[in-house]
Amino acid sequence: MVALETTIVVHGLPRPVNLEVAAECEAAVRAAGAIPATIGVLGGRVRVGLTTSELEDLADPNRYCAKLSARDIGSALATSTDGATTVAGTIAIAAVAGISVMATGGLGGVHRDAIHSFDESADLGCLARTPVLVVASGVKSILDIPATLERLDTLGVPVVGFGTNEFPGFYLTSSGSPVDWRMDEPDVVARAFARHLATGGRGFLLAHPVPEDQQLDPALHDAALADALAVVEEQKLSGKGVTPAMLSAFAQRTAGVSVGVNRSLVVGNARVAGEVAVSFAREAR
Repeated sequence: MVALETTIVVHGLPRPVNLEVAAECEAAVRAAGAIPATIGVLGGRVRVGLTTSELEDLADPNRYCAKLSARDIGSALATSTDGATTVAGTIAIAAVAGISVMATGGLGGVHRDAIHSFDESADLGCLARTPVLVVASGVKSILDIPATLERLDTLGVPVVGFGTNEFPGFYLTSSGSPVDWRMDEPDVVARAFARHLATGGRGFLLAHPVPEDQQLDPALHDAALADALAVVEEQKLSGKGVTPAMLSAFAQRTAGVSVGVNRSLVVGNARVAGEVAVSFAREAR
């Protein structure tokens, strides 16, 4: 099985692309031979494997839907609050449900001014203590990528490039930062993850880049990144407010091209996650 988050559907992508991408991710997982489990909270209950109608309800723009990290799940359940799960929220629930692989677009990370703000995504700490492999195209461009990689190293989370020697740059194929390990086959990744768990490890990050011919034009990316950073600075955003603002700024500056790149990379990650999940199931027998 492969866990899929709902924050990208509810708070990340615009309508109607959000629901189209959700369906495409589930289809990509199935095509790889695995079972998709889209995770969210509805009516005070955790849903592992949302139906199409439940996901449509969660993504209804007229309905309040909280953004749930791992720390928020208990409060949402106690107050019967609807919520879409982040990477941290999704892997926390996935681990309880016995799901070992998750796909997302980009992992949260260390923010550029973290030395002053201490702003660091809960995704990192949650991944470090949760036995789930996450497939992601790096972290959002607005973050401090070298600092994020240092934190993952400190936290003991392996970072493996899938078919690449460089850490992806989300909208870009490469961030310019190298990875210590490269693996090209799902079977090898599954074996490494199994051995990591067997020797006391927990979370595992598989970095899968968007194909070079599908990446955002680097010059356009840099211009959009400058706009996104300006929006964050002007609005004094932090924590959960950063990613939606960043995605919106990129979409506006690129006339929607970034949305297409996001779509491509997240569906590709779902496919890879499905392949790894199938291999991991064999490895676990």
